[in-house]
Amino acid sequence: MSAGRFSTMAARRTVSITPSAARLTESLRDIGYDFPGAVADLVDNSVMAGATRVDVAIEFDGVESSVSIADDGSGMTANGLVEALRYGSRRSYVRGDLGRYGLGLKTASLSQCRSVSVVTRSALAGSRAVARMLDLDLIAEWDEWLVVDPVRDPAIERARRSLDEGPGTVVVWRKLDRVLPEKRPQGGWAKRRMDSLAVKTAEHLGIVFHRYIEGDAQQGLVLTVNGDKVQPWNPFAPSEPALITLAPHRFEVAVGAFSGKATLRRYVLPSRDQFSSPGEFERLSGPLNWNRQQGIYVYRADRLVQWGGWNGIRGIDEHTKLARASLDFDTDLDSVFNINVAKMRATIPPQLRQMAERPINELCSPADDTYRKTSRQDKSSN
Repeated sequence: MSAGRFSTMAARRTVSITPSAARLTESLRDIGYDFPGAVADLVDNSVMAGATRVDVAIEFDGVESSVSIADDGSGMTANGLVEALRYGSRRSYVRGDLGRYGLGLKTASLSQCRSVSVVTRSALAGSRAVARMLDLDLIAEWDEWLVVDPVRDPAIERARRSLDEGPGTVVVWRKLDRVLPEKRPQGGWAKRRMDSLAVKTAEHLGIVFHRYIEGDAQQGLVLTVNGDKVQPWNPFAPSEPALITLAPHRFEVAVGAFSGKATLRRYVLPSRDQFSSPGEFERLSGPLNWNRQQGIYVYRADRLVQWGGWNGIRGIDEHTKLARASLDFDTDLDSVFNINVAKMRATIPPQLRQMAERPINELCSPADDTYRKTSRQDKSSN
């Protein structure tokens, strides 16, 4: 700030307003995460830390149930850990970073639980594991932005021991009030819910990070959930011999002060009779099934952020259910695409939507032909 602005401020009466820690932390819990999305946001941090392996453990134990996300990334120093637990952490993001707002670790974790502990060990020589905790009950009691040392219970000790051999970070969620029912958190329904969340989380991670798992992104990544390796789900079935790949389109996008490039790649998936097996056809139908899985898959720095539907370019149609397209952009266009905090929603800017309309319609034409050809063959065989 210039000297002139300092003097102007000095001449005016100012009041420093610090937000209520108790109120704001509770409000930020409803920022828009579901459970798999919250876990994925923490995996983003692991990827940014250079991790090659991330292990997610979703453990049911009644009120003592917990979730942990452990990686072998570069870890953090003690000061770095405290800064990471600050809301709106003061760090700069470079092009390609999966983070954006400095909120993910806190808001993602506390959207599901009331207590998050982080145990980390940096890659610096001679470093040791350090641990800190954010606890909403403690913040509510004191109405202050408090970060404390967690109690050295078995979960924290396990996390420390896991870092004996090298750097990494372990995030532990406890007091899972948004996951377990308030009444009977130790009951059978609660356990079934935890089991179901483990399955959904593995499925979600396999979709969102499929390029990282497949090794197409900047690093190979092994993801596990409760000890089982996450399998990638590539929406474009690249190993299918009958896949039709159309020529890509590259667009220059400029909105206000922001500019960058976006790439559209287009695919027509095989019809049922052309797939390598009926099982693969069913698997590629995806969690939303064929009709709702058609459309544009939006990738930010190789991480899938949105899928399903044509983003206002055209409507979903049974005849074009085999048409899928990827739209890639880098983080320099975040503001243009209006990426939300949870990084699970993007808005294609009107300028780009207009440029993509013709290539998308060109994609849907052969998809329609493939569908109708199969339909005619089915009728003739009956």
